[in-house]
Amino acid sequence: MYRFSIKGEKWILRFSPQLIIDIEVKQAVLKSLMEIGNELSEYSHGEAFLMFTKEIGAIVFDVERMPSFILTVSNIIPEENWYAHENSLKQTK
Repeated sequence: MYRFSIKGEKWILRFSPQLIIDIEVKQAVLKSLMEIGNELSEYSHGEAFLMFTKEIGAIVFDVERMPSFILTVSNIIPEENWYAHENSLKQTK
């Protein structure tokens, strides 16, 4: 668990117990969060957001604002596990 402050708000960053990741990855996640900084205040309690990084992949964050400001990393998805789905529905005349 990490504690950090942005725009006067004190946040807690925690990682889901199902994630087994190195401390270096955890610190890289925190560093990435510090780069988006002020945008964190835009998320409401119960929302989630994704952050994409070249080094780590897609990081899934869950936002809690009660009783404290808490971000939980619920999953990290490496780029090799990303799939793009093209819309296969075509309009007919």
